[in-house]
Amino acid sequence: MPEVPYDELRWAVVLGAAGQLGEQPAGHGRVLSGVAIDFPAAPGGPGPYGPDRPDRVVLAPDLAVLARDAVRGGRGRFGAAGVEAVLEVARPGLAEAARAYARSGVPLYLVVDPAAAVCTLHTAPSPEGVYREAERVPFGNDLFLALGGRTVVLRTDEFPTPSPAPSAAPPDAPDPAPFPTPGTDPGVGRGIVDG
Repeated sequence: MPEVPYDELRWAVVLGAAGQLGEQPAGHGRVLSGVAIDFPAAPGGPGPYGPDRPDRVVLAPDLAVLARDAVRGGRGRFGAAGVEAVLEVARPGLAEAARAYARSGVPLYLVVDPAAAVCTLHTAPSPEGVYREAERVPFGNDLFLALGGRTVVLRTDEFPTPSPAPSAAPPDAPDPAPFPTPGTDPGVGRGIVDG
């Protein structure tokens, strides 16, 4: 049986988490997916994420939880100061983004790793670009996220892993018709969930 493709895993995590986060913080901020946010550049120049100003890098986290009072800047993007938490699905190249999140003081940085079936919650960001604390939580356990004076519970029991569950379909049955993979069109699968 083939493994589940990364994009499918990623979007299942993002959509599942966005739904949970959007339900709980009623009246508190927004949950965004794939929306460009301005973060301060590293000392010595911008990172590899396409700066449009020498002192800024633009990142589009898999999921970002914004404070209720977060506002868009002059270029129409939110700034790092309004970000309460970031969720990224594990993939190569996240180290630079993690440094930008920590330098910017994003209080919670969650990495969900479907291949290892574990979430790592990073807290205590420093201006040097590192998180001083990390807690690993295996799938199946709840995560308790302290967001802006409230605690939000993120259930991980339905987060997907690369190996699909055995199907009830007979082995000679044709594969079901595929649906479009979110993310293949930049305008699909990205949006806002108001909480």
